Amino acid sequence: MPFGLLKYALSKQYPGERHFPARKELRPSYDVVIVGAGGHGLAAAYYLAREWNITNVAVLDKGYLAGGNTARNTAIIRSNYLTPEGVRFYDESVRLYQDLANEFDYNLMYSERGHFTLAHTDAAMRTARWRAEVNKHMGVKSELVYPDEIARICPQLNMSRDVRYPILGALYHYPGAIARHDAVAWGYARGAHRRGVEIHTHTEVTGFEIDNGRVNAVRTNRGTIKCGKVLQAVAGMTSVVAGMAGFKLPIRTIPLQACVTEPVKPFLDPIIVSGSLHVYVSQSARGELVMGGSVDPYSLYNTRSTLDFKEELIMHMLELFPFIGRMRMLRQWAGMADMTPDFSPVMGETPVQNYYIDAGWGTWGFKATPVCGKRMAETVATGKVPDLIAPFALERFYRFAQVGEKGAASVGH
Repeated sequence: MPFGLLKYALSKQYPGERHFPARKELRPSYDVVIVGAGGHGLAAAYYLAREWNITNVAVLDKGYLAGGNTARNTAIIRSNYLTPEGVRFYDESVRLYQDLANEFDYNLMYSERGHFTLAHTDAAMRTARWRAEVNKHMGVKSELVYPDEIARICPQLNMSRDVRYPILGALYHYPGAIARHDAVAWGYARGAHRRGVEIHTHTEVTGFEIDNGRVNAVRTNRGTIKCGKVLQAVAGMTSVVAGMAGFKLPIRTIPLQACVTEPVKPFLDPIIVSGSLHVYVSQSARGELVMGGSVDPYSLYNTRSTLDFKEELIMHMLELFPFIGRMRMLRQWAGMADMTPDFSPVMGETPVQNYYIDAGWGTWGFKATPVCGKRMAETVATGKVPDLIAPFALERFYRFAQVGEKGAASVGH
């Protein structure tokens, strides 16, 4: 055992730095109240304080810190989307991620792996070629590769033609990466707290006070607090919280399940995704295979796990990696995905004045954490929507100007 670790364990006084103090009482008012202490809400608080010097901010959450979808995702980071709007947006997020550990002075376990989106049909190959061309035009390093190149980069994949869904090719996205999801949330939370932001967990929002179409207070189970602006970032509970503010969203909430195996020695470096099989897998730093699939086929506000998901996922996983058949599954869980009709987020202004929203992330919210926090902080601070997120405005559904990302969601449909 390293001497430093032994000294740490036997110290009479806890030598580690306390990230957050004991919970304070809520102030009577704040300049900004952020509803949701997940990755997006914490990132917005951090950038409000760091870039705009707005520190009279309260982040509220009815649960524990980052205990919603941030704690339940599978931590894949990529920007190989289909639309120019989506590629530009996620590319900024990837670039922010690459320097985030240095910015926080906090190990996020960011690991660039490369990302394969497998194609098993001619239609999937056409979509991969389309995405590769869009990516290249946007300056994102992605290309269409064929079986010989796939086998060279990932020899563990079953490339046999004698299977139900043979691999015809893939979209290979070089910057594809993974990171430690809770470390990202804690890094943002610690950075925000150090700059004066208050984080109040176990504080449930029960309603809003709105006068003449403008929000001016937030009601909670700990009392009512006045506010200048509100940012809602609550993932699966988006429609419920928006309903408290008096407006409806084109969003439905659907369970999204995932699981991990027992840890084994590293053997899988790239991230493997198959939209046709509705599966994806990566190997964590601890050696677990982190696996997931498509959302459940029905709306439900629940995070229960099902045997159906596990059976279908394992069936396809064994076709891709037959040798994992004797590995044991350790844990299975679910999150609540807030899905929009065009598989793109909803960001920016709402029908309520000074009430902003960051929602509709479905199965791809973690990868957008830095760019969402940065651009939503800019929106809240200036009252103007940045060009980068303008295509994702709520009003696009009234203007019939959807940003169709279903072809790049891979396993989100």
